[in-house]
Amino acid sequence: MADVPVTWHPRLAAKARLRWDPEEKRHMLVFPEAALLLNDTAVAILKLCDGERTIEQIVDTLAQQFAGTHHTLIANEVTELLTRLQTRGLLETERQ
Repeated sequence: MADVPVTWHPRLAAKARLRWDPEEKRHMLVFPEAALLLNDTAVAILKLCDGERTIEQIVDTLAQQFAGTHHTLIANEVTELLTRLQTRGLLETERQ
C-alpha cells in the first residue's frame, strides 16, 4: 500500500460528503463544485473511513463482508481508491 500507509486512519475531508442521490439511485461523493458517482465497492470502502479504523482494518472488514474475494484484491482496490481520493484532497489520513 504505497501511497497510503496501512497504519493511517482515513476519513473523508471536511469538504467531502457521501450522499445518496435519489435521481441516480446511487451514492455520490459530493465536494465543492463537483461530485463523483460511486460504485458499490467505493461506497463500502468509504463507509468504513471513519477516522477510527486503519486501512488494514478496513481491508479486513471488507474481506469478511465479501467472503470468497481474495484479500489481496480487496487491499488493492482499497489502496487505489484511497490514494486517488487523497490526491484530490478528499481524504484526510491521521496517524493515531
